[in-house]
Amino acid sequence: MPIIHHHISALRAALQPYRGQKNENQSSQPRIALVPTMGNLHDGHLKLVKIAKQHADIVVVSIFVNPTQFGEGEDFESYPRTLDEDVAKLATVDTDYVFAPSIDEMYPVLPPPTSVLAGAITTQLCGQSRPGHFDGVGIVVSKLFNIVQPDIAVFGQKDYQQLAIIKQLVRDLSYPIDIIGASIVRAVDGLALSSRNQYLSTAERQIAPVLHQALQYLAERLETGEQSPQVVQSFLIETQLRITDAGFTIDYLEIKTDTLDSVVSETDMFNVENKNLIILVAAWLGRARLLDNQLVIIG
Repeated sequence: MPIIHHHISALRAALQPYRGQKNENQSSQPRIALVPTMGNLHDGHLKLVKIAKQHADIVVVSIFVNPTQFGEGEDFESYPRTLDEDVAKLATVDTDYVFAPSIDEMYPVLPPPTSVLAGAITTQLCGQSRPGHFDGVGIVVSKLFNIVQPDIAVFGQKDYQQLAIIKQLVRDLSYPIDIIGASIVRAVDGLALSSRNQYLSTAERQIAPVLHQALQYLAERLETGEQSPQVVQSFLIETQLRITDAGFTIDYLEIKTDTLDSVVSETDMFNVENKNLIILVAAWLGRARLLDNQLVIIG
């Protein structure tokens, strides 16, 4: 079973012996990986741990429902907290440590007076409908990086904008951490796995795979069809109708360069060399806000 720590000082003490340690089978010190989560784990999270184990000797999984990334009226209070079940699942993939701090442990002052802001990249997509969300992500991830001091951190690509922001944060704050983006884990019918999928009713769960199917269809149209702005716009409108006709309420459906470069206009993005495109969607189905994305290979 993983060793569970609830206090920053205890986790730091547990990891300290690995720093500077070498043995006869190692040319360098053991590598530490971090997998940040909010718990209520599913197979997608376990895949992140498996990837971390491939790149590191010690894996720390954090389980913390972070209040600073939830906005007013969002599901912070109702977000499922299933620590015992999560630890049992993590044992099956040989997790070494679980860090499950309290809110008071992570935030001596709440809201914290210190901010970690990510700039223009946060003003699009989820940042438009969830103001302040990525500021909360920035500070909690920065704190976890400072607490664990990992060599590697693994994040899922389902939260594509979050992954891009974290890569920017690591670059700009000079964290000596390799960020690994793990591909989306899907159910057999294509639905991206998410802790919030449990909010779906039985009927909604049958509808939910339409979201991924619509993105796949749009990607195929973009890769094989005409790419003038007018035609691309018609493809987008057609895809929006497919999604809304199924019963979703769309938050956003957009095509971006795969770096989320806001400098590149919609008119020019198909002409930018050495950049693939990414289709990103957030849509409500009942109580569940579902995220998905699909890479578009151009050229």
